[in-house]
Amino acid sequence: MGKIAFVFPGQGAQYVGMGKDFYEKEEVCRKVFEEASKACGLDVAALCFEQEEKLHQTEYTQIGMLTVEAAILAAAEQYGLRADVTAGLSLGEYGALIASGAMNRTDAFGAVRRRGILMQEAVPEGGAMAAVLGLDGATAKSVCERVKGLVCVANYNCPGQIVITGEKQAVEEACEGMKEAGAKRTVLLKVSGPFHSPMLKQAGEELGRILSQMTFGPILVPYLTNVTADYVTDPGDIPQLLQRQVSSSVLWQQSVERMIADGTDTFVEMGPGKTLTGFLRKISRVVKGYSIEKWEDLEKVCTAVGKEKP
Repeated sequence: MGKIAFVFPGQGAQYVGMGKDFYEKEEVCRKVFEEASKACGLDVAALCFEQEEKLHQTEYTQIGMLTVEAAILAAAEQYGLRADVTAGLSLGEYGALIASGAMNRTDAFGAVRRRGILMQEAVPEGGAMAAVLGLDGATAKSVCERVKGLVCVANYNCPGQIVITGEKQAVEEACEGMKEAGAKRTVLLKVSGPFHSPMLKQAGEELGRILSQMTFGPILVPYLTNVTADYVTDPGDIPQLLQRQVSSSVLWQQSVERMIADGTDTFVEMGPGKTLTGFLRKISRVVKGYSIEKWEDLEKVCTAVGKEKP
């Protein structure tokens, strides 16, 4: 067997009730929720299990998602699952940092709570995001560069699926250009702002000041950053990379391709939804992808990789 990667999804996969079965079944998972609540001054269990309206607001979504991801990770590790490499999409990068050992849960929860608030407050009027289907990333980037106004690629998710971000008029104009360049479809997304665009640079800078006051430990499990799609070897680089991540492109496809090139043949997505597992199928049909969203998923993955079932 080759290397196993733990990967963590970003904002957008949240739903009321996520993580509840882990919370109910395992003391180690309840402890994660308690840590998050204490770090943020919120009842995170109530947020995830009961408060649907709040859960879809960026300032609350992010801490809810990370808490569930960290709880699933804690359960998986308790039953012997171990990663050889880790990465996360946007917000999910904080889950990867916990898995890598470079960031403790309390600091990660505190940072993500502030990240959500800063990104919510920084959302400028007139911003938008759109999914572009059936067009390669290089062509999409070229189209964005020809548009007058601010528009750029937010996410390189997988072959044939990218997301663009920026000023609403520029995004709409870019969508027309994408269709002319051969895109099968463009879809304006229902999001609260132009995430991963230079319009969020100030929020990133404020987050950077918070992160610069935190201590990052040694990277025990290799992890890749969204900003470069490369491994981070110096913990001292983490604050500025997380700062840049708020307003720069998420190189997810490139990150997965790098892990595969380095011998990763099994990917385990930890968190709500199966978004990253879906991307993986379009990136490579050779590697294996699993997702742990429900308790029964953990049992299946343990069996698949030869660990004792919980």
